[in-house]
Amino acid sequence: NDYWDYKRGIDIATKRTKFSGGTGVLPENLLKPRTVYLAGLVFLILGAAIGSYFIAIRGVTIAIILGFAVIAIYFYSTRIVNAGLGELFVAIKGAMIVLGTLYVQNAVLEPTALYVGAIVGILSATVLFINSFPDYEADKSKGRRTLVIILGKEVASTTFPMFIIAAYALIAGGIFFGLTKVYCLISFVSIPLAVKSALSLRKHPQSIDNIVPAMASTVTYSRITGFLLALSYIL
Repeated sequence: NDYWDYKRGIDIATKRTKFSGGTGVLPENLLKPRTVYLAGLVFLILGAAIGSYFIAIRGVTIAIILGFAVIAIYFYSTRIVNAGLGELFVAIKGAMIVLGTLYVQNAVLEPTALYVGAIVGILSATVLFINSFPDYEADKSKGRRTLVIILGKEVASTTFPMFIIAAYALIAGGIFFGLTKVYCLISFVSIPLAVKSALSLRKHPQSIDNIVPAMASTVTYSRITGFLLALSYIL
């Protein structure tokens, strides 16, 4: 992501925040672009190699999940984000991580794993969505088409709560289908943070400095909700 955003001039044009704008290693000349690109490929190959071991012991199901992961990772910062599908792929990734982890351990495909994974994916997609706001001008000027660019900042700010509502609705609704448990409702503790994020973004969708607190509370909301959701299954 750092490599492609630098090559396209996005990380040079955007104002970097604690949560967006890349790591800054390339704009600040701390590393060379080719070094970053090769490092990314090496880690991708290492990850695929580890995944190949699980293919050998668990079969074609892991091969499908691994294949999706490799393709999504490599093309994420170019074609996937350009098509406005970043949030969708991140949500799918969450589902695949949980489903794949269960399958590696137990060699079974459980609807519950896919369902809970989708919730985790939505939480990650929520963070990605709000983190796209500060990069709006830079992304748009360099030809990138994130979901925020497609919708526009004003519409996107009113769309943001839908991500939050979807996560909570799936947690609560899953109880009636036996896919989540009543213990999962402890994750609703994060609602104040979610409300704070939505209200703050709606009030300041154009100001990068004022969006940063909304980004911070969204990251915290996502982590707390995901952690408590996982904890509820342990309970």
